[in-house]
Amino acid sequence: MRVSLSKGFRRGVCVSVLLALFGCRTEAPYVVPETPMPPNTILLSQMMRELSATPGFTDALLAQLDRGGKRGPTLMTPRLIKRLRELILGNDWQGLDRFPGWTMQEVNPAVGVINKVVAKNPGTPVGTPSGAPTEAPPSADKGVIAEYLDLGSYAQDKAETVSLDKPSTLPGLSNEALVSEVGAGIVKGDVANPKLAPMHPDSQRLADVLNRLGLNALEGAATVSAEVDGKTATTPQGLIQALMATGHSVVIYDSRYFANFGHFHYKGQDVMMPFYVNSQIGIPGTNRSLMVPVSHAEYEWEIRGPKVNADVSFYFGIDGKAEFRTMDTLDQAWVLGRHAHEYRDADALEVTRLVGKMLIAYVHQHVKRPDLPFGGYYPLGVCQDGVAAIEKKMTGHDTLFPNTTEAELWDDPRDAEINAMMIEIPKDRNGAPPTPARIFGSLPVTDFSLITIPGLTADLDAVHAAWQDGSLERTRSWMQKMTTRLAIGGALVVLAAVVALRRRRAKKHA
Repeated sequence: MRVSLSKGFRRGVCVSVLLALFGCRTEAPYVVPETPMPPNTILLSQMMRELSATPGFTDALLAQLDRGGKRGPTLMTPRLIKRLRELILGNDWQGLDRFPGWTMQEVNPAVGVINKVVAKNPGTPVGTPSGAPTEAPPSADKGVIAEYLDLGSYAQDKAETVSLDKPSTLPGLSNEALVSEVGAGIVKGDVANPKLAPMHPDSQRLADVLNRLGLNALEGAATVSAEVDGKTATTPQGLIQALMATGHSVVIYDSRYFANFGHFHYKGQDVMMPFYVNSQIGIPGTNRSLMVPVSHAEYEWEIRGPKVNADVSFYFGIDGKAEFRTMDTLDQAWVLGRHAHEYRDADALEVTRLVGKMLIAYVHQHVKRPDLPFGGYYPLGVCQDGVAAIEKKMTGHDTLFPNTTEAELWDDPRDAEINAMMIEIPKDRNGAPPTPARIFGSLPVTDFSLITIPGLTADLDAVHAAWQDGSLERTRSWMQKMTTRLAIGGALVVLAAVVALRRRRAKKHA
């Protein structure tokens, strides 16, 4: 191992001692065990073994990943693209199947999060004290809001009443619009879910209406109303209450999935592509850390009744939008899924109210800070942050990892309730190890045997058992190990110098 010594190291420090103190990274590479895969599913490494030698293929694949998507943690910044390229060109298939495998402390600089906004438009800079006036009323910039929030055919400045009494006339879901050919047998995107797709027109209309009702809270916006069976609403929670009052059942699910950062299919097979984070938790009996696939979290409304049958979700996505969306594509089998919480009746109304407040808070953020990279995704949180904030408000606990939002960004006095909620949740920006409860709470299953990602079940079983019996240990990053070794080395050098000095004095007196 090559070590570059700075000029600060003086004579008397033995280079061989320093090399021993630095050591080499002792964490063994992960070896994918022979584990049955889900039907019709292959690992990313299997696809790349076949295709990496194809001229131009690696660049084409990375370009597709760089486009991102709505769901999941994909944030393929130059450093992450570089890392992925290195793994592919170096034929590091084990590393590829645990990509990127970094701690959050290592992920943060790769994302290149900025703490100061480059102000193209006048606005409040980061760090403005709470209560300070904001410049440039959000209602003045219709183009920004139209780009940021999907309103369907509804306009920010047009008052109207929307009836939900008849089926939607919006077009159905087309597989041709959902998937695209990459080449070499690869397709990007997931087809329609056969269970949910037939409801797509009503689901899309409901998502558009809920987004537009949420925008009613924006200063200067015209008021849109929604009607169902004689009941009228002007807020998202008001519409959910109207649906309940007219014989509709409404259940809201706090849902967790393994995030799929690729959404690739190869020769008709699903390509397993999780995005791994080093939890800094040691796996008992090994010298490895638990690598945990990042999860995707969202709120989902299941509505059934005489007038409206629809499924919609809400989350802050890689597209920079915190909004109501349809959820009618077919997830790959390894993604799994779990309802961490279910809300009905008054609780469902409260969750919807909080989501509506969050929607308008993100609108304020987007207009106020239009130059945040990735539409604010990562500095304003990822999909988990908003869900975790509402979960803590509703249950007193937060069980999601990672959360990436910067607390100082939540300073707009118009959004005091959401500000307080977002500030209160744990932050993983500083690299502090997450609690085991958040690691396991983020998983899309409670029965680890259902997980089909090779090797993950055994690792989770071992870590969970150690957590329960109190023997769980943390691992340290390479930088932490190096710092500790340098500190020990410095102490040993000082001790050796003191001993030598005492011996010299003893001989002199003798």
